[in-house]
Amino acid sequence: MAFGVKRAELHKWKETVKAGEIAILTHFWLDERFPGCDTVTKVGCKDIKKLSRWGSQYGLKPEWIHRDPRFPHYDLFGERQFDILAKEGKWDQIERFNLKQK
Repeated sequence: MAFGVKRAELHKWKETVKAGEIAILTHFWLDERFPGCDTVTKVGCKDIKKLSRWGSQYGLKPEWIHRDPRFPHYDLFGERQFDILAKEGKWDQIERFNLKQK
């Protein structure tokens, strides 16, 4: 279940993904498969090769891409989530979701 994101933010993320650009969106999220994780960062791009190249700089494997037909993306959690958001300069998302090295 996703929450804590505004409709306009989600719309912008989707449009950026569809445009073939890297889009980063963090939101609150609860899933019993991932105990202890209450947020997820979705990094998407419809250009799978571009998304894969982006991910490789952070040690993300191409097989980790969720190959959603409309919105392919990586799901980032925990320490990896924080590290990548920090390197991408997404301090607004880090602060908004209180991700400072939990």
